This record gives sequence, C-alpha cells and structure tokens, in this order.
Amino acid sequence: MITTKGSGALAEALKALKTIPNLTTLDLQSCEIGDNGGQALGEALKTNSTLATLDMRNNSIGEHGAQALGEALKTNSTLATLNLSENSIGENGAQALGEALKSNSTLANLNLTFNSIGDNGAQALGEALKSNSTLATLALASNSIGDNGAQALGEALKTNSTLATLNMRNSSIGEHGAQALGEALKTNSTLATLNLSENSIGENGAQALGEALKSNSTLANLNLTCNSTGDNGAQALGEALKSNSTLANLNLTFNSIGDNGAQALGEALKTNSTLATLDMRNNSIGDNGAQALGEALKTNSTLATLKLARNSIGDNGAQALGEALKTNSTLATLNLSENSIGDNGAQALGEALKANSTLATLSLSENSIGENGARALGEALKTISTLTTLELARNSIGDNGAQALGEALKTNSTLATLNLLRNSIGDSGAQALGEALKINSTLATLDLYSNSIGDNGAQALGEALKINSTLATLNLQSNSIWYKGLLAFSEALKSNSTLITLALEENLIQPKTVEAFSEALTNKSTLATLDLTCNLIEDNRIQALGEALRTNSTLTSLYLAGNLIDGSGVQALAGMLKMNSTLTTLDLKNNSTGDNGAQALAGALKINSTLTTLDLWCNSIGEIGAQALAEAIKTNATLTTLYLQDNSIGDNGALALSQALRTNSSLTTLDLWGNSIGDIGAHALADALKRNSTLTTLYLQNNSIGDNGAQALSQGIQMNSTLTTLDLWYNHVTDKGAMALYKMSHICLVGTQVRFEHTSLRLI
Repeated sequence: MITTKGSGALAEALKALKTIPNLTTLDLQSCEIGDNGGQALGEALKTNSTLATLDMRNNSIGEHGAQALGEALKTNSTLATLNLSENSIGENGAQALGEALKSNSTLANLNLTFNSIGDNGAQALGEALKSNSTLATLALASNSIGDNGAQALGEALKTNSTLATLNMRNSSIGEHGAQALGEALKTNSTLATLNLSENSIGENGAQALGEALKSNSTLANLNLTCNSTGDNGAQALGEALKSNSTLANLNLTFNSIGDNGAQALGEALKTNSTLATLDMRNNSIGDNGAQALGEALKTNSTLATLKLARNSIGDNGAQALGEALKTNSTLATLNLSENSIGDNGAQALGEALKANSTLATLSLSENSIGENGARALGEALKTISTLTTLELARNSIGDNGAQALGEALKTNSTLATLNLLRNSIGDSGAQALGEALKINSTLATLDLYSNSIGDNGAQALGEALKINSTLATLNLQSNSIWYKGLLAFSEALKSNSTLITLALEENLIQPKTVEAFSEALTNKSTLATLDLTCNLIEDNRIQALGEALRTNSTLTSLYLAGNLIDGSGVQALAGMLKMNSTLTTLDLKNNSTGDNGAQALAGALKINSTLTTLDLWCNSIGEIGAQALAEAIKTNATLTTLYLQDNSIGDNGALALSQALRTNSSLTTLDLWGNSIGDIGAHALADALKRNSTLTTLYLQNNSIGDNGAQALSQGIQMNSTLTTLDLWYNHVTDKGAMALYKMSHICLVGTQVRFEHTSLRLI
C-alpha cells in the first residue's frame, strides 16, 4: 500500500505505479491532484495490471479528470475499488464513468458521494447498471439525484444481478423515486443494503417500499432515517414484515412515528423471524406503542437490538417492556434513554433483569429514576450474569441509589461500564462505590461526572484503586474534591496498575496535591490521560509536574486548562517536552503563557517528535510569541492541531505563521479566532494557502478582516486543494467580499452552508 500526501503526491504516485511491480493499493485522498492529476492517473491505469484500490477522495477532480478515469476503466482489468467522493465530477463525469461501467469487468466498489452528479449523472449510471456484471457497491450520497435519478436507478435494479449495496442518503428523493425503487425491489434478487436516509419519501414512499418487502427476498438492511414516513408509513412497513423473511436491520429514526405506527410494527414482530435491529429513536412513541412492542417481544425470537431513545415512554411502557424481558431470550441491547421513565418503570425493568438471560446493554439515561428505581436495578445486578453496560446518566438516584448499586457491584461479575453522570451522588454514595471496587473484578469504566462528591468520597475511591485491578477509566470532573481526596488519588496511582484515564477537571486541587501527582507519575506505568482543568494550579507546582513527565512513559494527554500557569510554569513544561516521548496532547487554554512561554514552547517543538495537539487559547500571546511558534512549525513534523484563539498576534503574527505554512507538512487545523488580524494578515494567509497542501481547517472568526482580505482568501482557496473549513464569522466583510468567498465555497467546503449575519460571512 502506498499513502502519499503533499504537493509531490501525484509524481510519487505515478512513479510508484511504474516501478512497484506488485502495488495493489494507492491512497491519494486530500492531495493536490485536480483534473490534470486525474487525467495522468487515468493514463497510467490503462497499462497498470496490479492496482486494486485507488482512493482519490477530496481532490478537486472535475469532469475532465473523471472522463479520463472513465476511459481507463474501459481497458483496465484489475481495479476493484475506486473512491472519488468529495470531488466535483458533475453529471458529465458521472456519464463518463457510466459509459466505462458498461464494458468494465472488475470494478466492484464505486464511491461518488458529494459530487453534484444530479439527475442526469444518476440516469447514466442507471443505464450502465443494466449491463454491468461486477459492481457490488455504489455510494451516491449527497448528490441531488432527485426522483428522476432514483427512477433511473430503479429501472436498472430490475435487471442488474450484482449490486448489493446502494447508498442514496441525502439525495433529494421524494415519494416518486421511492416508489420506483420499490417496484425494482419486487424483482431484484441481489440488493442487500439500501440507504435512503435524509430524503423526503413520506408515507407514500414508505408504503411502496413496504409493498416491495412483501415479495423481496434479498434486502437485509434498510435505512429510512429522517423521511417523514409517519404512522401510515410505519404501518405499511409493519405489514410487510409479517411476510418478509430477509430484512435484518430497519432504521426508522426521526420519522414522526407515534403509537399507531409502533403498534403495527409490534404486531409484525410477533411473527417476523429475521429482524435483528429496530431503531426508532426520536419519534413520538408513548406508552401504548411501547406496550405493543413489549407484547411482541414475548414471542419474538430474533430481535437483538431495540432503540427507543427520545420518545415519550413512561412507567407503563417501561413496565410492559419489563414483562417482556422476563421471557424474551434474544434481546441484547435496549435503549430507553431520554424518555419519561420513573421509579416504577425502573423497578419493573429491575425485576425483569432477574429472570432475563440475554440483555447486555441497558440505557436509561435522562429519565426520572430516583433512589427506589436504582435500588431495584441494584438488586437485579446481584444475580444477573449478562448485563455489561448500564447507563443511568442524568437521573436522580442520589446517595441511597449509589449505595444500592455499590452493594450490587460486590457480587456482580459481568458489569463493565456504569454511567452515573449527574445523579446528585455525594460522599456516602461514593464511599459505597469505593467499597465495592475493592472486591469487584469486572468494572472497567465508572463515570461520576458532575455529582457532589467531596474529599471523603474521593478518599474512599482512592483507597479502592490501591486494590482494584480492573478499572481503567474514572471520571470525577466537576465534583467538590479538595486536598485530602486528591491526595488519596495520587497515593493510589503509585500502586494501581490498571487505571488509564483519570478526569479531575473542575475540582479544587491544592499545591501539595500537584506535587503528589507528580511523584506518582514518576513511577506510574499505566495512566495515559490526566485531566486537571480548572484547579487553580500555579507555576511552582507545574514545575514539579514537568519534572515528573520528563521520564514518564505512559501519559499521552495532559489537560491543564484554566489554571494559574504563566511563563515560568510553561517553561517547565517546555523543558519536559524536549525529553518526553509519549505526550500527544497538551491543553493549556486560558492560562497566562505570554510571549516568553510561547517562545519556550517553540523551542521544545523544534525538538519534540510526538506532540500532535497544542491548545494555547486565551494565553496573552502577542506577535513575538506567534513568530517563535511559526519558526518552530517550519521544522516540526508532528503537530497537526494548533489553537491560538483569543490572543493578540495581530497581522505580524499572522504573517509569520503564513511563512511557516508554506513549508509545514503536518498542520491540519489552525485556530486564529479573535487575534486582531486585518487584511494584511489575511493576504499573507491567502498566499500561504496557495502553497500549503495539508491544512484542512482555518478559523479566522472575530478578527478585523475586510473585503480585501476576503477577496485574497477566495483567491487562495481557488489554488488550494485541501482546505475544507474556513470560518470568517464576525469580521468586517460586506456583501462584496462575501460573494467572492461564496463563488469559491464549492472548492473549500463540501455541502457548504453560507450564512449572512450582519453583513458577515461564515462558512460552516
């Protein structure tokens, strides 16, 4: 496999095709290829006899490049996968590829997502499918195919005997297009996956597809997300499922389905013997619909996943589903998050779990479950042997509920993930969980974010970590842990050998605590992520942490945002970066790095070869600091993301960074939001864009860029082939500059939305 990037990517690729005798895979995504590159590769493919996979997504290839590739496919006998997504081949390019498919006998996978092929392009591909005998996967998402295009593809499917997957997500297809596809499915014998999500097929389109499913014997996956099928459409699909014997996965998310639609699908599930996944999130299903589905689960023997999150199911609906779980022997995942389930519903589900032997994941987040409901679930956990994930975030279980769950964890031997985020758990609840962790041998993830845990609770959890040998992730962000609790964690880290992620954001870390953590990190062999955000940590304590990380070989992410770190503290961290070989993410946002600190970090970046993300948002960095960072970026080859939002680098800082971007080959995201950059800086950045071949995201919001700067950026975008996001919200751009950018928006963004707000432009 050859993966090549940058301005020399095409030359390298062409050379590889000629000199590597067994080359089978060539990855050229997001390079500077364009039509000329497409034509050159097309010529190479005419004689190449080994390449099987060619990825050319996001390369500004237009119709001429696609036409050249089409010509190549007429004679090429090895290419099996071609990815041209996120280009601009248009209908002419699609027509050329369609002509090629009529004679090509090897291509099995073709991805044309985001290419503006329209009706005519889809019609050409449809004609090709009538005679093509090898294509198995065709991706046409986000192409404005419309009903005419869908009708043409439908006609093709009546005779095509190889296509197994067709993706037409977000393609402006209405009921007439869906009806044509439905007619095709009545006779087609190969299509297994059809994605029509984010279209407008409505109830009539759903009814047509339902009719087709009654006789179709191959379709296994149907995605109708966000199509306004309503109850009538769901009822038609329910009728179809009574006789259909192949559909395994049906996605009906965001379709305004109410109780009537759910009842129809429930009736179908009583006799259907193939459906394994039913996704009905974000609908309007209430207790009656849930009761119908519950009745169905009592006899259904195939459904493994049922997703009903964000509906209107209350206790009665949960009780009905609970009754079903007592006898059901296949359901493994049940998602009831964001409904209106209270203690009674949770108690019913808890009772059900005692008898159920298959459910592995139960999601009950964002309901109204209190301590009684948690107690019932805890009692169930004492005896069940299958549940591995329990999601109870944003309920109100409190200390008593946490204590009940803690008691359960002492004997439970299967639960691996427990989410108790925002549940009003205090010290006594945390203490109970800590006691449980001393004995429990399966829990790997415990989320206690945003509760009311203080030092006593933290100490109990810390003591548990000294003994526990399975917990890998512990989230205690936004609690009220002070010195004693945090000291307990630092002591635990010295002996614990499994914890990988410890999140302590927004607690109240004291100076001696940081020193204790630093000492633990000197010998720590497993911790990979440490979050100390918003803890009032000062420079002298950061110096100790920096010293520890010079020799630490496990930590990959360090979050220190919102502390009291200034130049000397940052200099200590910079010294660490010169020696550390594992850290990939350093978050210092909202500190006081200043120019001296930025200069120290720049010096480290010239040596460091592992850091990929550096966040210096709101750090009082001026042009001198920006100039130092720019010098470092010229030679650094690993940093991919640099956040400099809300500093004061001005035009001179932007000029320096622009010079660096001309030669840098690793940076993909640069955030310069709120930096007093004017037209001079914008001109410099535009000039850099003409030469840079890696940057994909550039944030310039809330600066002082006017029409001249906007016009310059539009010219830079025109010559750049990698930038996908440019944000200029809240500058001084009028309609004149906005239109210049708008004309180029098809180059820098796929599916661009342009918003005019107070004569400012934002490409998002």
